[in-house]
Amino acid sequence: MSDSGNGGLVPKGRKNNDDEPELDGGRAPRNPDDEFATLYDEPIGAGPGYGDDQGDGVHRDTSTADRSDYVEDDDDIFGEDEDRSEFELADAYDEQLAVRDGADPGEGDADDDFDDEFVEAGDEVYAELVSRLGEASPQPRLAATRQVVELLGDPHRAYPIIHLTGTNGKTSTSRIVESILRAYGLRTGLFTSPHLERLNERIMIDGKPISNESLAANWADVKPFIEIVDAQLTAAGEPRITFFEALTVLAYASFADAPIDVGVIEVGMGGEWDSTNVADGQVAVITPISLDHTRRLGNTVAEIARTKSGIIKPAAQVVSARQVPEVLAELKRAAELTESSFLVEDAEFQVLSTSVAVGGQVVSIKGLAGTYRDLFLPLYGDHQAQNAAVAVAAVESFLGGGANALVDDVLTEAFATVTSPGRLQLIGTEPTVLVDAAHNPGGALALAAALKEYFSFDKIVAVVSILDDKDAEGILRALDPVVSEFIVTQSSSERATNADELASVVVGVAGADRVIVELDPREAARLARDSAAESERGAVLVTGSITLVGEMITLAAEEEWKP
Repeated sequence: MSDSGNGGLVPKGRKNNDDEPELDGGRAPRNPDDEFATLYDEPIGAGPGYGDDQGDGVHRDTSTADRSDYVEDDDDIFGEDEDRSEFELADAYDEQLAVRDGADPGEGDADDDFDDEFVEAGDEVYAELVSRLGEASPQPRLAATRQVVELLGDPHRAYPIIHLTGTNGKTSTSRIVESILRAYGLRTGLFTSPHLERLNERIMIDGKPISNESLAANWADVKPFIEIVDAQLTAAGEPRITFFEALTVLAYASFADAPIDVGVIEVGMGGEWDSTNVADGQVAVITPISLDHTRRLGNTVAEIARTKSGIIKPAAQVVSARQVPEVLAELKRAAELTESSFLVEDAEFQVLSTSVAVGGQVVSIKGLAGTYRDLFLPLYGDHQAQNAAVAVAAVESFLGGGANALVDDVLTEAFATVTSPGRLQLIGTEPTVLVDAAHNPGGALALAAALKEYFSFDKIVAVVSILDDKDAEGILRALDPVVSEFIVTQSSSERATNADELASVVVGVAGADRVIVELDPREAARLARDSAAESERGAVLVTGSITLVGEMITLAAEEEWKP
C-alpha cells in the first residue's frame, strides 16, 4: 500500500481494459466550476469502553449503559495539481464532502429539507405505512396494487418508465440513470428502497427527496382508495395492502402530481410480482444477479433470474450487466418471448478503463452509440464503474433507442454530481469512517475489492450486524481478507441476528483474537473509532446491514464526525 498523510484516502493507480494510453497519475479532469467536482458525502457520529474476556477468547463490553437510550423502534420496513500541498488538497476535499445530490457548497445540510412545519405530517404518513405488513413479508401478487392504481386513474401511465431489477447495484445504477436524465433537463422521479434515515429519500423528484408537505398531501389523496381495496382484501381473507404496495402507489401518484417527464423505478424485491411491476418499463435494466432472498425468489440464480425477468414487457429495450451463463439464458428467453431487444455488457457496451482519483475514479465507457472518455465519477469501486456503464446504455436506449450518442458535456456534469448514499460513503474523518450497505456475499466481495484497490488503509476495523435471513458466513468470508478486527453489534431491526450468535460465525471465519462483541451500536462505533485511531492510516467500516448503516449515518451527523 502506498504511504500517505491523508488517512489512507489516496489514489492508487489505473487499470486499462483496452490499449488506451495511461493517464498521468490517474487524476480527475477539471470541472469548469471546481477542479475537485462533487467528491463525496455525509456525516456520522461516535460512541462511548472496552471489553473483557469471558473465557471464550471473545472480548465483550462491560458497560452498564442503558441500551434503551440508543436502540430505536424497529424500522425493518424499510457509499491536482501535483504541486499542491497535502493540506491544500485536504481542504479542497473537505469542502467538497459537504456537497450532496448536486447542491452547491453553502446551501446547507440535506437534513434541512425535512426540517419544516410539515415534519409531523410526514412522520404520520410513515407511522401509517409501518402499521401495515412489512417489506420482510412481501405478497407475491400484483392484483391488489393494480386495483388501487386503477381506482386512482392509473397515475403510473402518466410518464415513461425505466425499470430496474437485479441483486446488487440497483440503487446506484438507478441514481446514475436519474442523474443523466436530469442533466438533460428532464424532470425526474426516482423510486428506490430502502431508505437510510427518512422515508422521503425513497421518493425523489427532480433530484430532491419529496417534501413532507407533498408526501402528506399525496398520502391523503391515495389513502381512501387504498382503504377501499383493504376492505375487499380483508373480506376475501387476504392480507390488506402491504407497506411496500402502499408506498408504490404513493410514489406513482406523487410522480404524476409533480409532474415528471420520466420515472426511474427500482423494484423492491424480485420483479415478476413486485408491486412496482404494475407499470410497464420502456427500458428494463438488469444489474448483476446472484443468490439473495432465496426464501422468496428461489434457491438457484436461474430461478431468481426468472422471477426478476418479469419486469421485461412486450417490445421493451432490455439492458443487462454482465451475468453468469444460467442467468443470461433466462434473461434472453424472457426477451425473446416478449419480442424485446436484448443488450448485454461486454457484447454491446463495456467499461474501457478505470483509474483511481481523489474522491472517486475516472472512467472511460464504450456505450451503445458512443464512447465516453475520462469522466470523473465520485463513487468508489470497479462495480460502480460497471453500474455507470449500465446506466449509460440504459439512457442511450431511452433517449434514442441506442442509436444516438449522449452529449459529452451533459454526461460529464451528470457523473460529477451523482451520489449514492450508504455505498462506500465517507461519514467520518480522524479516523476515516466509511459505511457500505453490502448485505450479501456479492456485495461484500465488491466492497472488499474496492477497499483494496481504492484506499491505502493499514488497519480496517469493521462494525458489523447482519439480518438473520442473510448469508452471514458468505459476507464475512468476503470481508475477512481486508478487515483487521471485527466488532459485532446488533442493529435495531427485529430481524438482526443476535450479536453473540453472529460473533460465533465471525470467530469461525476470523478467529477469536480478532472479534469483539458490543450490543450497542453507539458503543461499538466508539470502540471501532478508538481502535482505528491507533494506526496512522486506520479506518472504520460499518457494513452488513442497511439498518445499521442508516443508524450510523444519523449518529455521525449528531456527533459531527466530520468537521
